Amino acid sequence: MTEHRETGHGPAEHGPPPAGHADGWAVLEQAAGLTRRGEAFALATVVWRQGPSSGQQGSRAIITPSGELHGWIGGACAEPVVVREAREVISTGEARLLLLGTPDQFGAAVPDGMTVVPISCQSEGALEVYIEPVLPVPHLVVVGRSPMAETLASLGRDLGWRTDLVAGPGLAEAGASERSMVVVATQGHGDEDAVQAALAVRPAYLGLVGSRRRGAAVLGYLADRGLPADQLGRVRVPAGLDLGHTSHREIAVAILAELVQLRAAGAFTAAGPGGISAAAAAEATDPVCGMTVAAGPSSYPLEHDGTTYYFCRAACRQEFARDPAAYLKEARC
Repeated sequence: MTEHRETGHGPAEHGPPPAGHADGWAVLEQAAGLTRRGEAFALATVVWRQGPSSGQQGSRAIITPSGELHGWIGGACAEPVVVREAREVISTGEARLLLLGTPDQFGAAVPDGMTVVPISCQSEGALEVYIEPVLPVPHLVVVGRSPMAETLASLGRDLGWRTDLVAGPGLAEAGASERSMVVVATQGHGDEDAVQAALAVRPAYLGLVGSRRRGAAVLGYLADRGLPADQLGRVRVPAGLDLGHTSHREIAVAILAELVQLRAAGAFTAAGPGGISAAAAAEATDPVCGMTVAAGPSSYPLEHDGTTYYFCRAACRQEFARDPAAYLKEARC
């Protein structure tokens, strides 16, 4: 990374982080908690600053797929940029290094591989922010105690997946959730109860080990119990890729292959059940400084001639309110 010297020690407009913002170490504790719960997020760290800026070297923040920010990374101009880039990092799974500053501040001194985002607010100084994705490892829950179930659980662990092997239908001990992949391999010993319990969790994947005939009988019984057809339709039966006539342990390989194939195709990372949704939030351009901001109540909205405009800070809103025509004329040029 290019070495920088910190310059310009004027007061930052936004000042230090307000009370209630977690400091860097507290953010890491929050990150550990999210990881234990299997939740995806991005971790943003300020690795360099040039004053004046409210962000400090070592400042950290967590950004969730929905765009919530916990911690402190910078003021009103830097924060929405970091949130937007962090959500993209979560979606792609690829880390990136941002250089935030005025457009003419860096010239040709920008290292390869760095993303430059112009910030027009003079009070923000400049920041280098490293954003890394923290994506949960897959959670596989295998229900059953057969050799096939044990083989599948062992294969899942070999892949580094968080894997739980449970004997009965109760999934509470495994911590199953809508992000989990559940395979019911009870093989005739309480299949119906196990599938019903798994459906209540609404996992990202639910497969039943058994023949099509056996699967039809199980699903028919559950339909008679009153389970909705749309839920029953989510059950994959027989679970796994069709590899022809195979042994019980080879069935475990076929199921794991299907899970790997679906995961590689993005079936568990889209905005579907159990997936990571990073859909873009509504954005707008500050007509005064040109910054991209969230089009919401936190961005100092101001209505003018039937159109709502959004701003990165109160000063930009006030500047626009003094002479809207000047900025709207500039935008049309």
